[in-house]
Amino acid sequence: MITSMTPANSLPFRTFAPWLRETFGRPMYRVALDAGSTCPNRDGTRGFGGCVYCDVEGSGTGALRTGEEIARQLEVGLKRIARRDDDCGCIAYLQSYSNTYVAASRLDEVLAPIEIAIDEGKVGIVSVATRPDTLPEWSLERLSRLAERVPVWVELGLESANDKVLEDIKRYHTAAEFTEGVRRCHEAGLKTVGHAILGLPGDGREGARKSAELLADAGCEGIKVHNLMVLKKTVLANWWREGKVEVLEPDTYVQWLADFVERLLPNQVLHRITGDAPIEERLAPHWDLYKNEIRERLAAELNSRGTKQGSLSLAASQ
Repeated sequence: MITSMTPANSLPFRTFAPWLRETFGRPMYRVALDAGSTCPNRDGTRGFGGCVYCDVEGSGTGALRTGEEIARQLEVGLKRIARRDDDCGCIAYLQSYSNTYVAASRLDEVLAPIEIAIDEGKVGIVSVATRPDTLPEWSLERLSRLAERVPVWVELGLESANDKVLEDIKRYHTAAEFTEGVRRCHEAGLKTVGHAILGLPGDGREGARKSAELLADAGCEGIKVHNLMVLKKTVLANWWREGKVEVLEPDTYVQWLADFVERLLPNQVLHRITGDAPIEERLAPHWDLYKNEIRERLAAELNSRGTKQGSLSLAASQ
């Protein structure tokens, strides 16, 4: 029987924290940084209002931050993780919105305080969240230069492999654009982390499987996946109130998640397997579960099937 004390190295899938320790020799913790960026489906370039599940802040403030302000965020974050573990490393994580959807001078300004922290030995990894359709060549060149000093991860949202679903949820990019974005990042010497959401309207269980197959085929080094959540101040919240959207129950999510993990590559690292939106911002679902419980249920489901991560990977068999 799987218990909450199950060691990560005995799990039938690859988890993030043990991989970080194995790779970097010590724990590594994220410090989330908000540069106040925006994205093309908010400012009218591709659409207005953002993705249907994205709240008005887009996981951030929406207010442009100066390099000095980002330096303060980083300083506060470094102190916080030092209290957690005085022998740990830092992942400087530009989280909010699309951080390469800016002018070249702006990206330089944002990266400047991070580079100072790298010089001081305080930052060991840089992670940049953006969209697959907002990767101008100059941004890849800039991040490639940074990757000569520390590993640089580019986090790209796929969300679904189904273009119709992507259109319906107002992502306004295609699966092909995602694949092309990953390829260009890899050519620039950057690592990629692909995002997927299970339970999107119209996607279904088969959609979860197809998303994993595409992420495997693209060769993303890292994977983030979570269940669909309904947040306040979103278009999705209106759909949910009108009964047009159903969210997954834990048992269903674990079954779909197992399908998803079986179709990944064996060496892809799962950075996240469940969502964690604050309860005060979330309308649904309301699971009475901790993250570790999802991990243990996933392990139990895969063990009951006699499978593990990569068991059904088409990309690995080619």
